[in-house]
Amino acid sequence: MKAVILAGGLGSRIAEETHLKPKPMIEIGGKPILWHIMKIYYSHGIRDFIICCGFKGYVIKEYFANYGLHMSDITFDLSENRLVFHRQSAENWRVTLVDTGEGSMTGGRLKRVAPYLEGEENFCFTYGDGVADVDIAETIRFHKSHGREATVTAVRPPARFGALKFEGDDVKGFVEKPEGEGGFINGGFFVLSTKVLSRIAGDSTSWEAEPLAGLAEDGQLKAHFHEGFWQPMDTLRDKIQLEALWESGNPPWKKW
Repeated sequence: MKAVILAGGLGSRIAEETHLKPKPMIEIGGKPILWHIMKIYYSHGIRDFIICCGFKGYVIKEYFANYGLHMSDITFDLSENRLVFHRQSAENWRVTLVDTGEGSMTGGRLKRVAPYLEGEENFCFTYGDGVADVDIAETIRFHKSHGREATVTAVRPPARFGALKFEGDDVKGFVEKPEGEGGFINGGFFVLSTKVLSRIAGDSTSWEAEPLAGLAEDGQLKAHFHEGFWQPMDTLRDKIQLEALWESGNPPWKKW
């Protein structure tokens, strides 16, 4: 199965980093968050990726063009103008990078990669700015079992602020990171039938608007609930938090 990843957005709320690179190329632990997302899928057996490029897409293309060099021990024999690879630890990924336009919305980007999904019955689809310990393989099995057109991973959003514990108006303690702030939300990590592509009108279509709402109205959208770790990288604060988790040596999304 192929995995489509949105990687064309500007990321205006983390402008400290994205004036130089696309948001999915912001690094966590020295590797782009896009790499972390791909490793999550790869740990569940998916190695064929379609990356929806847009804003500064050439940065993503240059990264993968040189990926084999970065992941290898090499000798440059300058006298013979020859390059020798000694040890390569690059994953056996197949990565298709597609220019989906700088101004396209999320649905428009998905529509533009439709030619690369020909012959596929189902595919995975997610955003290029969030990580989770979601069980991709189980989500795929769930999607195939119910026969609907779309499955969305439903998650509880992480709390942004600490909370106070009360007895009456007496403060009895503090909860630094309470569980969730409410109900479940769209956590990405979709599994979709290629039939959903016909619901997208064009570049100006937001996936989260007409297509996703239409699937729900037509009874074609099922939720796969994920109670584990999930964290988007919307702000610089989120980036710092993910970096700290990685540096801890036991980041919850690292299952490889």
